[in-house]
Amino acid sequence: MDFQRDVRDAWSGLERLAAKIPGYHGYKEKETRREADRLLRQHLVAQLDEARRRLIDIQRRMLDSGGLRMLDDVDRALIKVQKLGDMIRTASYGYAGLFDAIKVKEELLDVLYRFDSQMLEKVEAIEQAVSALVAAQETNGDLRPAMDQVIAAAEEANRRWREREEAIVQAPDAAE
Repeated sequence: MDFQRDVRDAWSGLERLAAKIPGYHGYKEKETRREADRLLRQHLVAQLDEARRRLIDIQRRMLDSGGLRMLDDVDRALIKVQKLGDMIRTASYGYAGLFDAIKVKEELLDVLYRFDSQMLEKVEAIEQAVSALVAAQETNGDLRPAMDQVIAAAEEANRRWREREEAIVQAPDAAE
């Protein structure tokens, strides 16, 4: 998924013409990066919301069948997935705007986009772990290994997202 290309492809003729104006092109490139990152993060949040809904469904089935022994684990996984979704949903775009005093260099925007792109793998790992948990529950199998995998995948994704936040804070010369 290349959201930056998709955003550029959606430019109107006027935007393409304006991009040739000195100074405007850099601004437009930053806006394209910011928009692509926003689209990518919306996609990640939608995937996490779906994983969370599936975990709630698992929790509901556990309650219906009297399987209370792993309810705390499902709740723990839910909290981790919800926390990650909230962090992604509310994270800084890394660019303040055309007339704001602080602007982020293109290199940092590219770093942020790479972090966010790598989150696709982490979110897919959560989704796969949730699918394995659903399958184990449907076959009355041992839920422990699948539950442990959901929690581990959510913890890994949260760890990776914290690295993104650290990259923003520690980036040398991030502001122009």
